[in-house]
Amino acid sequence: MKDEKLNSHAARPWYREPWPWILAAGPFIVIVAGVYTAWLAIISNDGLVTDDYYRKGLAANQTIAQSERAVKSGLRAGVRISMETLSVRLQASDPGFVMPPTLHLMISHPTRAGLDQSRVLLRNGETYSGEVRLPAAGHWLLLVEDDSKTWRLMGNVVLPSNEETIIGHSSSVPAPADIRN
Repeated sequence: MKDEKLNSHAARPWYREPWPWILAAGPFIVIVAGVYTAWLAIISNDGLVTDDYYRKGLAANQTIAQSERAVKSGLRAGVRISMETLSVRLQASDPGFVMPPTLHLMISHPTRAGLDQSRVLLRNGETYSGEVRLPAAGHWLLLVEDDSKTWRLMGNVVLPSNEETIIGHSSSVPAPADIRN
């Protein structure tokens, strides 16, 4: 009887044994995962390569030119963000610079685009002001431009802050109280 069990066990074909299937399962899973990964790579948009790279390069050159115009005019701005009000005091060392009637201000977070805000600030005397909802605490980027986008100032602010933040190019930055129109 014992010999019959051994003979019947030895007489089974290889595909009836569990070990070949267990050993083949690993490479099979790897092949399926590789095909799935290749499929994901083909159908997904990586978002890093742009189709209009030339146009974006030209826009980058325009952005640099806008920043250079602000430097040539000696522009600097004192930005103050309080509870619901944002105010900007703009100063130019170029006597021929004409203060615009409105400013465009963009408050953007370096990593959380959903919190970005864009505001149009109206001139009221020596300052430009507008309503703003106070962004979350942390590091924020500020971009100030005129209506025609001929110049731009960029700077950083850490919120919350009760003090005025100076942005712009200057060799000697005056104290916030010294900024005048």
